Amino acid sequence: MSITVDTVTPSSSPSTVPAPAKKKQVRRLTPDTSQRTRLIVQSLFVLLNAFLCVQFYFFVHYFESNATGPHVARPAGVDGWLPIAGLMNTRYFLSTGHVPAIHPAAMVLFLIFIASSLLLKRAFCSWLCPVGTLSEYLWKAGRKFFGRNLVLPRWLDVPLRGIKYLLMAFFVFIIGSMSATALQDFMVQPYGILADVKMLHFFLRIGGPALIVIVVLAALSVVIKNFWCRYACPYGAVVSLVSLLSPFKIRRDEEACIECGKCAKACPQNLPVDHLL
Repeated sequence: MSITVDTVTPSSSPSTVPAPAKKKQVRRLTPDTSQRTRLIVQSLFVLLNAFLCVQFYFFVHYFESNATGPHVARPAGVDGWLPIAGLMNTRYFLSTGHVPAIHPAAMVLFLIFIASSLLLKRAFCSWLCPVGTLSEYLWKAGRKFFGRNLVLPRWLDVPLRGIKYLLMAFFVFIIGSMSATALQDFMVQPYGILADVKMLHFFLRIGGPALIVIVVLAALSVVIKNFWCRYACPYGAVVSLVSLLSPFKIRRDEEACIECGKCAKACPQNLPVDHLL
């Protein structure tokens, strides 16, 4: 009597799962120069702001010294440092249809930066904002000195991110509840007219409490990536919300992705870029 034994080859075994095909790496035909271009734009914008600050200083000094120094015209670009005035003037313009006579460039620059968010999302924060540029250099210096940056746990990170939206809501509520007449009355008051001079004096004659706050924010920005931008900047909150309406999106190419995770590690906002589509 003969016994026949049926054998099952490994290829036909139902428990064998074929290994996933290894994705072919996609290499650039030309080197990526986007970050170099961004660095150039950031540097030029910082130099532009430095030039405006120096020009504005001599403009104010001329009148404060009883016309004893060189006379310099007031640079309109300094209004870019008055986002609250820009918001107030925008509210006034939407209510009356008239361009305000006090700090009109603040409104124009505010609207330009908001409009850019519709086309380029948060490019203003990462390419143009001098505070964002300084913040970026601070956390890079911290990473170089300490070897890494601190990443806050999600239970702390999410509530802290809400601070800038609360600040934004506060300013929007206060200014939005003012009538056009009240806005006009405020802007023609001495404080409204000299808001730019008050801003200059804030930095030139900074007090102890303000200096402590700035030093603490700078120290936190060294340890934590973009601390001010991520948690406290109300201007960034406005840009962030407007950018949600942008028809343009940056998406990960799932077919070309080799799941190395380098994009998530490089993201300054600690986003899980390697899992987003």
